[in-house]
Amino acid sequence: MRLLLVDDSTTMRRIQKNQLAAMGITDVVEAEDGDDGFKKLEANMPVDIMLLDWNMPVMDGFSLLKKIRALPQYAGVKIIMCTSESEKSRVVEALQAGASNYIVKPFEPEALQKKLGIKK
Repeated sequence: MRLLLVDDSTTMRRIQKNQLAAMGITDVVEAEDGDDGFKKLEANMPVDIMLLDWNMPVMDGFSLLKKIRALPQYAGVKIIMCTSESEKSRVVEALQAGASNYIVKPFEPEALQKKLGIKK
């Protein structure tokens, strides 16, 4: 399984990579903003899952979500928004735009594991 982790926080990427490694997911590509995330997606297909932060410079995660969902070649990529945006309207907005799931930071590794659909 190849995972693309898009977050502007180096610390958050490191934490999430450690959580993913503990789940056995080691094929992780990192990107620091939405623009970088799109370039890494194009260069690293097939990508199975993307963990996508909302608030980032250059291109935010919601804009990247909409850009990816407009392109049929990426229809199979599962996109999980991993963000501090916890308002119900934001969750609904992301799901309506094509997010596969949504998790609010900070989260426990078990919550991420559940969203990824990985059994213990």
